[in-house]
Amino acid sequence: MDSDRKSATIVGLLFIIATVTALVTIVFIGDSLDPAAYLTRVAANETNMVLAVVFWIILAISVTGIGVMVYPVIKKYHEGIALGYIGFRLIESICIIIASISVLVLLTISKEYVGGTVDVMYYQPVGSLLLALQEWSFEIGTLIFLGFGGLFLYYPLYKMRLVPWVLSIWGLIGAVCVLIYGVLSLFGLGDSMVVNVLAAPIAVQEMVFAVWLIVKGFYPLEKKSTG
Repeated sequence: MDSDRKSATIVGLLFIIATVTALVTIVFIGDSLDPAAYLTRVAANETNMVLAVVFWIILAISVTGIGVMVYPVIKKYHEGIALGYIGFRLIESICIIIASISVLVLLTISKEYVGGTVDVMYYQPVGSLLLALQEWSFEIGTLIFLGFGGLFLYYPLYKMRLVPWVLSIWGLIGAVCVLIYGVLSLFGLGDSMVVNVLAAPIAVQEMVFAVWLIVKGFYPLEKKSTG
C-alpha cells in the first residue's frame, strides 16, 4: 500500500471517528447545559459530562489528525492552501479543547453550588461566563473554522481530481452552508430547525467521503477521472 493510499484510509477513519464522537457528546450532554438549570443538572449528570469531555478530546485529536494526514496531499497542489487547512483544523481543535475545559470547570462550580460551599451570588455570573465560553468556543470551532477548513480541503481536491468531482463539489457546498450557519449563530439566529438544516450537507458528505477514502483512496495525480 503506497503512502497516499495509507493516508486516505487513515483520513477516512478519522472522519468517521470525529463524526461519531461529536454525535456521542450530544447524547451525553443532553439538556445538562440548559441555561435555566445547568447549575444543578451538570452536577447531577457528572458521569455523562466527564464522558462527553473525553469524547470531545478524542474529537479534537481526530480533527488535528485529519489536518496532519491531509497536509502532504494538498501540498502537492499548493503549500499555502495546505498550511491554511492544517491551521484551520488546529484552531478548530483548540476551540473544542477550550469548550471541554469550560465544561469541567462548570462541573466543579455546579458541584459546589449543589453542596452550598460558596455564596450563591458567586455562581450565576461565573457559571454564565463559562457557559457562554463553552458555547461560543464550540460553535466557532465546529462551524466557522470547520467551514473554512472545508473550502481549503475540497477546492484542491477538486482541482487535482483526487476524488470524484461530485464529492468535492458537495464538500464545497457543505462548507459554505456550515459557514453561513456559523455566521448566523454569531447573530443569535442559529437555533431554528430551518437553520440547523445548513449543517446537514457537510455532515452527510463527510461520511460518504470517509467511506470513499477507505474503500477507494485518492486517485493518482496523473489520473484525471471525473468520477
